[in-house]
Amino acid sequence: METSNGIPGTFSLVSLEIKIVRLSTDLNLRFSAMTICMQSMVWRLEDVDVDTGQRYVITDGVKGNSSLETMCNWFKIDRYGRREYKLVLHSRGCGFCKVVCGDVGVFGEGGKRWLGLSDVTFPVMFKKGSY
Repeated sequence: METSNGIPGTFSLVSLEIKIVRLSTDLNLRFSAMTICMQSMVWRLEDVDVDTGQRYVITDGVKGNSSLETMCNWFKIDRYGRREYKLVLHSRGCGFCKVVCGDVGVFGEGGKRWLGLSDVTFPVMFKKGSY
């Protein structure tokens, strides 16, 4: 398994009263890195790319605001192995609309690595950060 410290991130839960991230809890993921263009670093699932047929994870999502407009901003963490976890897109859909769910994986394209929905799960491990 490839290991790297990766990019620091934070989790935001639906309820501000909840302080512990539990498995299968709806959450937003946000990279902690700064950008020069001041865009949101909250993850969201992009629409299907017409050229590749892939659904990419991009960073212009909306934190919180659980609604139909933000349903592609919600993920959850599920156990994948003994010490590994997987990130799952978990759209908070409604009873009459199509809900998109799936594992987040890494795939190569054009010499770059991308996050997106994939049949091949990308296992992750977590390390508590310092504040």
